[in-house]
Amino acid sequence: DYMIPAHLLFLDQLPLTPNGKLDRKALPDVETGLLQAGYVAPVSELEQQVAAIWAEVLTLNRVGLNDHFFELGGHSLLAVNAVSRMALELGLTLTPQLIFQHPVLGDFVAQLDTGDGPINEQKLNKLEALLDEMEEV
Repeated sequence: DYMIPAHLLFLDQLPLTPNGKLDRKALPDVETGLLQAGYVAPVSELEQQVAAIWAEVLTLNRVGLNDHFFELGGHSLLAVNAVSRMALELGLTLTPQLIFQHPVLGDFVAQLDTGDGPINEQKLNKLEALLDEMEEV
């Protein structure tokens, strides 16, 4: 499945440089908006915040709940970038692995809400309290 292109673009001819090589900069941009046909707007505040970060990282106008990070042009480096941005802006501590396991925005945010994904401040406080109790014993 990973070998099948997400989209195809047909050209009459390939743009060439004066040296006769492919001019990659002259190739037309792929319209990723076509991949967002079933747009579902984020509802909760966390969904909106994560969607805004994904949109900025992927350089898109908007990202919906049913949008797939990698089908919209994401890759491993952008996943790391998105995770770093979520850590800085939202205070979440998570790994890029979560985006690979749950690349659809709605599923990704659901993992954040269930507490299975990031280690949030509340979890850290509970862990610190347990460690303090263990040290006292």
